[in-house]
Amino acid sequence: MNANKILCVGTTPAAQRAMVFRKLTLDSVNRAAITVDGVAGKSINVAKVLKVLGEHPIATGFLGGDRGENLRQAIADKGIESDFVTVSARTRQCITVIDETTGMHTELVEESVPVTPPDFEKFMTVVRRQISNCRAVVMSGTIASGGPADFYFNCVDLAKAVGAISVVDAQGTALTEALKAKPDLVKPNRAELAATTGRQFSSEADLKDAMRELYGRGTARVVVTAGKEPVLAFDGKTFWQIVPPQIKAINPIGSGDAFTAGMISRLLRGDDLGEACRWGAAAGAANALTPMPGELNYDDVIRLVDEAKSLRI
Repeated sequence: MNANKILCVGTTPAAQRAMVFRKLTLDSVNRAAITVDGVAGKSINVAKVLKVLGEHPIATGFLGGDRGENLRQAIADKGIESDFVTVSARTRQCITVIDETTGMHTELVEESVPVTPPDFEKFMTVVRRQISNCRAVVMSGTIASGGPADFYFNCVDLAKAVGAISVVDAQGTALTEALKAKPDLVKPNRAELAATTGRQFSSEADLKDAMRELYGRGTARVVVTAGKEPVLAFDGKTFWQIVPPQIKAINPIGSGDAFTAGMISRLLRGDDLGEACRWGAAAGAANALTPMPGELNYDDVIRLVDEAKSLRI
């Protein structure tokens, strides 16, 4: 199959370290059994998974300092095309702490440094340059401080102009503004959906009503994730419940990004939303089997897709 070019837009890439401890004791000296260094951030995770799935991702974002250069090289080493904007702010670092005894996963997130409006103008130039050759654009994560609230709105507008599928995986103002441009798909989790619609969910019917509201506000598809719980998807006509495979997770961080990558890959290959989300669930589960986000094994995806279920409800 021919690879689909997919633009992966995110403003806050990160250097990533995963540290695995046999048993973590707070307020004490702990020695890691395993330490893995890599690169992440939501859009970077999406790009890495798309590459494993045989697609042609183009990673974008802001990079700065030594960490930024290391990230740029790491992406190139993986054979992933990129078009980053270099900024003065140093690229952030995030650390995942994994306690094997309890199975707990703790993410220590360094907040990104504010980015200037001229840098965002450069980023929009990158999006304009790259999007015309892409079949889809995926917008992931928060918009870095200093950026316009309508940044994703403008990206969706550009995608619509060239006939590319637009996917928004964001929350708060970034999602609310993007909805005004009528994206093809939005992917909030339940808490983000509640915040966006101002609703509380006491039943599945309440959740469906909130999804219908987002559909009514202009998006063509709504996918709502809930961690280990089943995913709900809606395309304006049909609701699906997607039951993920049962696994023993090593590190679930980045599984939502892997879900997004698996889902958009299959949508571009002609699957309906329910089937695409089944592949997304398999990719999300495969991601959780490895310590570094976004670095799943293709064979795990193929094995787990048979265990994921997509049910019309």
